[in-house]
Amino acid sequence: MKIKKGDNIIVIAGKDKGKTGKVLVAFPKDNSVIVDGINKSKKHQRPTKSGAKGQIIEKSMPINASNVMIVEGGKGVRSGKKIVGEKKIRVSKKSGKEI
Repeated sequence: MKIKKGDNIIVIAGKDKGKTGKVLVAFPKDNSVIVDGINKSKKHQRPTKSGAKGQIIEKSMPINASNVMIVEGGKGVRSGKKIVGEKKIRVSKKSGKEI
């Protein structure tokens, strides 16, 4: 998976297409990511104490990593790997700059 925690991304498919955000959590095994403010769903929560009221909580749900791209200069770019010395670094396919 080419997307990591902390990356700025843009959604390229789905109901939130065109929105941007920051990756909060990445799940490489599931090939999915949780992005701040993207793919929100409402969860109804029961009251925990007697006499308290229940709540409706908005929660960001995972989105497939194939539906997002890394943002560079306001546009989505594909990423690749480049060997520098003995390390592999992520680079933009469009400009060749380090991500």
